[in-house]
Amino acid sequence: MRRRLVTVLLAVIAAILAIPAVAVADDQGGETLNGQIRNPEAVEGLDITVFQGDEEIGTATTDPDGNWEVELPGPGDYRIVLDQESVPDEYVVAERPGAEHDDVEVREGQQRVVIFNLALPGEEGSESASPSASADEEEGGQDAGGADDPQGAEEGVTTAPGVSEGTPFGTKLVQLTVAGLVFGLIIAISAIGLSLIFGTTRMINFAHGDMVTFGSMMALLFSTGSVFDDVPLVVAALIAVVLGALLGAGLEAFLWRPLRKRNVALIQMFIVSIGVALLLRHLLLVYFGGSRQPYDEFQLQESLRLGPVTITPRDLTIVLLSVVVLIAVGCLLQFTRIGKAMRAVSDNRDLAESSGINVDRVTLYVWGLGGALSALGGVFYGLNQTVYWQMGFHLLLLMFAAVILGGLGTAYGAMVGGLVIGLVAQLSTLWFPAELMNAWALTIMIIVLLVRPQGILGRRERVG
Repeated sequence: MRRRLVTVLLAVIAAILAIPAVAVADDQGGETLNGQIRNPEAVEGLDITVFQGDEEIGTATTDPDGNWEVELPGPGDYRIVLDQESVPDEYVVAERPGAEHDDVEVREGQQRVVIFNLALPGEEGSESASPSASADEEEGGQDAGGADDPQGAEEGVTTAPGVSEGTPFGTKLVQLTVAGLVFGLIIAISAIGLSLIFGTTRMINFAHGDMVTFGSMMALLFSTGSVFDDVPLVVAALIAVVLGALLGAGLEAFLWRPLRKRNVALIQMFIVSIGVALLLRHLLLVYFGGSRQPYDEFQLQESLRLGPVTITPRDLTIVLLSVVVLIAVGCLLQFTRIGKAMRAVSDNRDLAESSGINVDRVTLYVWGLGGALSALGGVFYGLNQTVYWQMGFHLLLLMFAAVILGGLGTAYGAMVGGLVIGLVAQLSTLWFPAELMNAWALTIMIIVLLVRPQGILGRRERVG
């Protein structure tokens, strides 16, 4: 009894330690204004000045990639002015009221994105040349990687392209369904490893969300030239997936397996996973900082129209690659020897071991596969929004919901549960505020479990 009481107290203390992390993020990030001038191409040497009222706050000059950034003294209303004299003779600023300056409101802790577009002479009136005051207005509501609203991004709140106040209900329904499909596929890819790990070890890995963050930040590290110059994001993503697999396998080989050999109880291992999550999360914070960063190659994209659907190329790529990966995982589990062994260990670990299956090796493969898929999910999540140090932590609750809703310990359940959670979260914004989207997703999970306690694809088990 005393041991259980101590264990519960340790769990409460660990949870309390995790709470102040949100406040740390705001202190690290601060308020900034940043953006790009890259239409029709990246333009270097343009001068940007930021005012608050009549007071000049700061100036910036665009770099070779057209990027600029000005740090702000705090939240408030600011005016951004583009010096037209610095614009090269071969370009003109699009002719629209306010084309050379924009007024924006910056909230506390926000890194706001402001996009200016230039045009070739004679094309000033074209749609592609019109500047936008912020990333909200770019691409009909799809932000530039989600950087304009970090608070919304923290909670997984995304805006479907082509959806605004005056959009007809039918169009909203189609666009939010597509956005829910994208979001659900990201959750599904990230949650498969969480479900497989629970199925083979019966351990709840609280650090899984930070493994998602690890993958996204490794891809950012390699794609921004911090390690190697001019590494395409596709190559950087592959490197991140490999590193994610090594992280998962390393944790299993050097942490979880020794703990199991010492007969450490699952509740203690759960607490250790909270410690691993906090350690990994704050190591990423120390190295990368608290600000949000998009993948440069896919920061701004023009939306594609496929019939009634408006979607950016990056989201379309996420959908196609996610479907391919999910099919590949399904084939791995169904038709390969190691996949069948994974399912056997998940069904009955003791029976699988007595049948001659090397359970330790299968568990190592499961952790490697889980780490690789979590890293890939992190790359997709960073593409859909932005990369920041708590992104996986904020996605973790939805991953747990997907795994529980679909059926504990089954990869297929995580796939179905992720899609359901993503669709419900996005479609709920048709009638309710976007801030409640995750709450409705969790409500649906509770309702389904009241009717089918084992989850959608789970099976009944005898208890006791």
